[in-house]
Amino acid sequence: MDEQKICQACNYKSRCQEVYEKLGKIHGQSVVLEVLAAFLLPIVVFIGCLAAFDRILAEVIHNKGAQTVIGLLLALLATCICILITRLINKGLIKNK
Repeated sequence: MDEQKICQACNYKSRCQEVYEKLGKIHGQSVVLEVLAAFLLPIVVFIGCLAAFDRILAEVIHNKGAQTVIGLLLALLATCICILITRLINKGLIKNK
């Protein structure tokens, strides 16, 4: 019942099916790479850097608490740099050859 009221107020009620068909035929760029760069890449960089810094700092720093904190901060820094580079690339400030 509510749908009928909405349809009666709609400007496209007489050609609703046509509008949906046109919307379904619109083809745009794939956003898969942008989604991967925005969400998955920073997580992978953070985990990879955390593991690498943990292994490197284990040989240098013998205090486990300091090792964890420094490794976490370095991994966060690397992730922030990764996000910054990704944003610069997406805004076109770094040109692809």
